Amino acid sequence: MAKNEPFDPELVRELARMVAETDLSEIEVEKGDLRIRVARKIEAVSVQVAPAAPAALAAAAPVAAPPAALAPAPAKSGAGHPGAVPSPMVGTAYLRPSPDAKPFIEIGTKVQAGDKLLLVEAMKTFNEIVAPRAGTVTAIFVEDGMPVEYGEALLVLE
Repeated sequence: MAKNEPFDPELVRELARMVAETDLSEIEVEKGDLRIRVARKIEAVSVQVAPAAPAALAAAAPVAAPPAALAPAPAKSGAGHPGAVPSPMVGTAYLRPSPDAKPFIEIGTKVQAGDKLLLVEAMKTFNEIVAPRAGTVTAIFVEDGMPVEYGEALLVLE
């Protein structure tokens, strides 16, 4: 195509579809004097979990009975517990730093405020979920590699 010929808008649409359907962030084609570049903006998200005061947690939800079993339970069972640690984002929960490593926590683990509890991966970024306060892990509601929703109870610290 020469410089005085208009570019093909259908070609741009097709390139945009290719970018959207793949994990590409940009694509560029060049033919003769014509060069077309289509890019999408990808932003990284950083999330920090702020410690909550125990009084605020107690006021926010009624006290529920602790789970009877110490094995992981369905994630929704700890939603109203005052010691529940909620997920700050949508993503995939990981209880260990790598598949062959030991878990960060187990039921009965004593933790201090700021200790790493687990990871939530979102958009290929691993976000550390830290203990908002000192306590003992009495229930874990997620399994390794399990998808989690924003606000979903991950575990209980008492």
